[in-house]
Amino acid sequence: MKSFRKELWFNTGERMELINITPDVESALRESGIREGLCLVNAMHITASVFINDDESGLHADYQDWLEQLAPHAPVSRYRHNRTGEDNGDAHLKRQIMGREAVVAVTEGRLDFGPWERIFYGEFDGRRRKRVLVKIIGE
Repeated sequence: MKSFRKELWFNTGERMELINITPDVESALRESGIREGLCLVNAMHITASVFINDDESGLHADYQDWLEQLAPHAPVSRYRHNRTGEDNGDAHLKRQIMGREAVVAVTEGRLDFGPWERIFYGEFDGRRRKRVLVKIIGE
């Protein structure tokens, strides 16, 4: 069995962003040469997420509204975590809701998605450099 590892790096301009990283993951898969196996994609930051869903702008706006209702950024004093000098207590909760990683089957050298599925990086405490790990195992 082969193993392949690659880091994807992002600079986000907004505090909260949802970025379609499917093309980057597909490029890593091609680079790996693996035809059958599994592809793990995970956020390497505790205030970010990787998830699979539809690439539709209305859905993305709904996610952002929903997450902000569940864990509003302000007032930052509402979160005990922020007493440490941080202002990202909400981002930790948003990450917990959206999840840390996604795993996709690799079949015949392609990501084996259902209809409309795409991989997204969810950033909840952005405006600085962040990374995602892609780990592919198989034959």
